[in-house]
Amino acid sequence: MRVVLAEDLFLLRDGLVRLLEAYGCEILAAVESGPELSKALAELEPDVAVVDVRLPPSHTDEGLQCALAARRARPGLPVLVLSQHVEQLYARELLADGTGGVGYLLKDRVFDADQFIDAVRRVAGGGTAMDPQVISQLLTRRERDRPMGGLTPREREVMELMAQGRSNAAIAERLVVTERAVAKHTSNIFARLGLEVSDDDNRRVLAVLAYLDRG
Repeated sequence: MRVVLAEDLFLLRDGLVRLLEAYGCEILAAVESGPELSKALAELEPDVAVVDVRLPPSHTDEGLQCALAARRARPGLPVLVLSQHVEQLYARELLADGTGGVGYLLKDRVFDADQFIDAVRRVAGGGTAMDPQVISQLLTRRERDRPMGGLTPREREVMELMAQGRSNAAIAERLVVTERAVAKHTSNIFARLGLEVSDDDNRRVLAVLAYLDRG
């Protein structure tokens, strides 16, 4: 797996490089600024970009804007965003086109190496890796702006787990119900939200998140 990494803090960047290499990843570039990230993404064509939101020179949303520009130039480029906080606008922009692997992790909630590497691999493979807090805030915002089609508490639980990238089997195990029950809840969710039912985990998650974040 070929990775471009962008993180402005040297110790964290060096630690991430060592971690990724220990799990067999090839680091094509490890950069610390927006211009360096843009150049690396344009020239190196990585399998996945692992990007801090706030990079020099602006220290605002430089990292994400570079990643979004790269996705426009190369549709479907897998991007895993790392951030200190839940930035709803950033999550919305990342999910807007609904193509390719995407992830949004909060740095202080990545608790072990296996969890992080699993997220990187999932995104590189075209899947999703969304921190539950990010999902929760997107759902809360949607509920505040517009009721979510009368979802039941259980359907909301299923949606949150779906949006994290979990399969029906994983959701069933987490909620201690049958896969058939999860499939029924999933079908109800899509019907209430006016979305086409899909067995593709990545497409269904992106569709739900994109819908929740509209308007």
